[in-house]
Amino acid sequence: MPKMKIATFNANSIRARLPIILDWLQKEKPDILAVQETKVTDLDFPKEPFLHAGWHVVYKGQKSYNGVAFVSKSPLTNVQTKLCPKSSEEEARFISAEFNHVLLVNTYVPQGYAVDSPKFQAKLKFFSDLQTFFSHSVKKNQPALWMGDLNVAPTEIDLWDPAGNAEHVCFHPKVRQAFDDTTKDMWVDLFREKQRGPGHYTFWDYLQRSNFEKNRGWRIDLILGTRPMAQQLSHVWIDKRPRQLEKPSDHTFLVAEFKK
Repeated sequence: MPKMKIATFNANSIRARLPIILDWLQKEKPDILAVQETKVTDLDFPKEPFLHAGWHVVYKGQKSYNGVAFVSKSPLTNVQTKLCPKSSEEEARFISAEFNHVLLVNTYVPQGYAVDSPKFQAKLKFFSDLQTFFSHSVKKNQPALWMGDLNVAPTEIDLWDPAGNAEHVCFHPKVRQAFDDTTKDMWVDLFREKQRGPGHYTFWDYLQRSNFEKNRGWRIDLILGTRPMAQQLSHVWIDKRPRQLEKPSDHTFLVAEFKK
């Protein structure tokens, strides 16, 4: 596997965050950037600014909600945009592709709204569908990466107030169990391969401006890899700078770098 740098970012509207994304790409020059919550139809996706800057893009979107995309230095192959090919009503939450023989999976997992709502059941089903996809499409010894806004804080150190959020849809025991069931025996949380302690977050809610200033956040944006990718991991880090810019997303960039 060649040396590689990949990142993930929930843009919370790719058009609103376009200057931040283009500036970050120019500065960091990743091989791959996975984007979630593009919130735009395929017809209106702002591909021209990316192409003009020398990037390639593939995407799956819908109006006002959801949406996923890959931005890459070179063209990706074997692009798929449906997690469940037989579904006619699937939301734009999944895209996969290949880069230098590495399988890339980008997901925007449903938030869940409330534990007693159908949307929470849809979230659990999404993890179940992912588990089925992985069982059919990924081998343990295969170089593969799964990234995106997974809308789950895996452990208590992945959010600032675990006791106060015990029943939250992104920390509920059923969601963490669904995540564990999906990752077991295959996926390694790459951030935790290098950073073991608390206080590392990728999302800070807009509702209180002080959330970011006081680091009251969640680590719900993840990059996971199969064991071959974990063995090649050289560096993984959260870039908090974009969250401090004017009109930022409520998320920021998570980056992983791999050696040859």
